[in-house]
Amino acid sequence: MDQSHASSPLAGAVHDLATEVVLALRSGDHLAMVCGAAGIDEGNRTGIAAVRVIGADLLLPSVLHGHNPHPGDIAVLHRAVREFPPRPDSSDATAWSHWGMMSALHRTAPATTATGQPPAAGHSTGEPDAAWLEAAPWQAFTHQLSVLAPLAVPAASSAVHRAAAHRVVDLSRGFVRAVRRRNWLQAAGAGRWLASLDGRPDSLGLERGLDFVELMGGPDPRVILHVRAARLMAEGRAR
Repeated sequence: MDQSHASSPLAGAVHDLATEVVLALRSGDHLAMVCGAAGIDEGNRTGIAAVRVIGADLLLPSVLHGHNPHPGDIAVLHRAVREFPPRPDSSDATAWSHWGMMSALHRTAPATTATGQPPAAGHSTGEPDAAWLEAAPWQAFTHQLSVLAPLAVPAASSAVHRAAAHRVVDLSRGFVRAVRRRNWLQAAGAGRWLASLDGRPDSLGLERGLDFVELMGGPDPRVILHVRAARLMAEGRAR
């Protein structure tokens, strides 16, 4: 691992795991275990914490390429859900991130879901509250949506998706602001949401904007992960 990314063991593990997700997105390989390639198994506490940071995106290659996830990745994501449940004082974004992990498990491997059944896609029962998103200023709204970018996947619905769909113009403004402020991770997350939504302003130039975000934010594999996800979703919508 490049030592420039190893400011802490967790940061290094997150970097390595995000890199392996990107490689799987690019290759479409349905045989390889993403966690295994990153040196993570169920007994690796730091690795499990890294999976909690990456969240539902651990299974993103399976979701976007339409194949079953590796059983090893399912097992590790289950472990992350069990080991790092949201605390009573956790932020709304943390609660939604946890819900997203459980929802991803339910959608991609329902027969193996042993950590409790999340609601089926499209139903709000069991979802965390999302009213805070509706009232958030567009700057804060963009920030929160970028944190919740792993929820931006095809054929999934939630109160967060509906809030994003209702505020596409605000999210577009936030994308431009993030690019201007050189906040590449936020820009990539916002761009991923925009790629999954209708109603973007014609003047936004999302495709070229994502090219620029990838160029400038390339050293962070999480940026590339969101940009690659945005492109794959855009390609799928164009078919």
